[in-house]
Amino acid sequence: MAVADTLRLAIAQLNPTVGDLDGNVALALDALGTATDGGADVVVLPEMMITGYPPEDLVFKPGFLADVRAALEKFAAGSGRTAAVIGFADGGDPSSGDVWNAVAVCAGGKICGTYHKRHLPNYDVFDEVRHFRAGQEPLHLFEIAGISLGVTICEDSWIAGGPVAQLAHGGARLVINVNGSPFATGKQQLREAVIGRRVEEAGVPVVYANLVGGQDELVFDGGSFVMSPSNEGPVVIARCRSFRESLDIFDVTVAPAPDVGNTSSGGGRSYPCIQVTPPVTIERAPILPPLVEPLGELAETWETLVVGTRDYVTKSGFSKVAIALSGGVDSSIVAAIAVDALGADNVHGILMPSRYSSDHSVTDAEQLAANLGIETSIVPIEPAHAAFTDMLVPVVSDEKIEVGDLTDQNLQSRIRGMVLMAMANEHDWLVLTTGNKSEAAVGYSTLYGDTAGAFAVIRDVWKLTVYELCHWRNEQEGRDLIPRHVLTKAPSAELRPGQRDDQSLPPYDILDPVLRAYVEGDKTVAEIIALEIDGADPEMVRRVCRLVDVAEFKRRQTPLGTRVTHKAFGRDRRIPIVNRYRG
Repeated sequence: MAVADTLRLAIAQLNPTVGDLDGNVALALDALGTATDGGADVVVLPEMMITGYPPEDLVFKPGFLADVRAALEKFAAGSGRTAAVIGFADGGDPSSGDVWNAVAVCAGGKICGTYHKRHLPNYDVFDEVRHFRAGQEPLHLFEIAGISLGVTICEDSWIAGGPVAQLAHGGARLVINVNGSPFATGKQQLREAVIGRRVEEAGVPVVYANLVGGQDELVFDGGSFVMSPSNEGPVVIARCRSFRESLDIFDVTVAPAPDVGNTSSGGGRSYPCIQVTPPVTIERAPILPPLVEPLGELAETWETLVVGTRDYVTKSGFSKVAIALSGGVDSSIVAAIAVDALGADNVHGILMPSRYSSDHSVTDAEQLAANLGIETSIVPIEPAHAAFTDMLVPVVSDEKIEVGDLTDQNLQSRIRGMVLMAMANEHDWLVLTTGNKSEAAVGYSTLYGDTAGAFAVIRDVWKLTVYELCHWRNEQEGRDLIPRHVLTKAPSAELRPGQRDDQSLPPYDILDPVLRAYVEGDKTVAEIIALEIDGADPEMVRRVCRLVDVAEFKRRQTPLGTRVTHKAFGRDRRIPIVNRYRG
């Protein structure tokens, strides 16, 4: 009777940077060295590890593709007895313009073979049909440490009866799936459910290895895992940490090889097999796999915002940031995220009180800064406000600017934007903006004012979720890191006397459900009215949805921010600016 075999597997969750070919290869070689020292038979590195993901239109440059090939060959030259599976962009013949999302299997100082992604996602944040050709070459296997393996890429594992099942039925005893899968709420559970279905079809273990780190508005959350068949159905036998670079080495048991040839009992089909490394002939003490518990939803969201902020700032070449501290909940959570991402010494709070600022707006901001341990500067805007008002009076239609009217409100916000950008220029800071998704949805912001900056940390976080995250973060700290008064006072822009958000907008506990239905649920006005959301009368629904439509031009001119939901503004939701549909 055949005996099950063991493969010593290393999963390298790494954080490459798009275009940093030398840096990415250095990361990969370091992981390969560690895996080799740990006795791994194979190390699995993520999708597009050489290029960073997504490389977008860089793949249209023949020179870039030539440099990618050279980088891959440099990596392969550093390989030895431990095989390595690594993602790259395969340019093939530069004159053809064809590019494939590919993986290479390397060992013994050479590239032993490649695989081209066969199924290209073209939904949500993905534009792979624009950038790549689908792989069409015949499938084949790789024999590593005496075990026949199949290799696939990301979307290939989401296809019922697709490459994963085909490779298994053609002789693979384990299938490796490399990924550049970005975070959205609930994504880890979805991945594991999908891979469970592939394991049921294939009858062999599937390795799911994911990127980690931020790239522009995307965050890749790691959470790599291995799922294996069992008598009770597919089971996760290994799970790596989320949101952290890591290299985990452990043993995976695979089913015995079939008695005849390299075929399965199901199909009797056999794919060609490339010999990569010889069988292991020595006895080895077993290494148990990691099995990290998944994070809760609020913890996942917080980690996403921290990683997205950290990597956008540092990968852009900055180390320090500035934030306008108003004493409100939005600027408070952005400051707390920034401190977790970059350290308190690298976060600077700018307080810019006006003639309308309440006493608590300053004291709450100062208390927050003290709690976080960040430096602050106070720059009152009254002198500039008065000067701009006097300057503009002769050229406005009625030769006056009404106290607290829309022109006056926007003027204050734009003055603050100028102060922030001037200080950022002077000190080489990057400005983080503080608007949330609810405000972005309805355009409750000032172009070139509170939207001025480089990165919108909570752009994809609804206002009600902002409060939930603040309470969660305080619980984790065991104290009111974000002052209690910030979380209990009525939200206000404080741009006119006695102003509150709910004087211009419905209360957020009514507004957010309507916005979620319209923005994330893609429902029409009539469909939302039919939902009968508590407190949302038909006229209010029509008004809110109209605000979303007319604010599209604002959103196109505001900074990108970390994607948290499955339908973020920008990559996910693409609506025409000029748009007369009122459904």
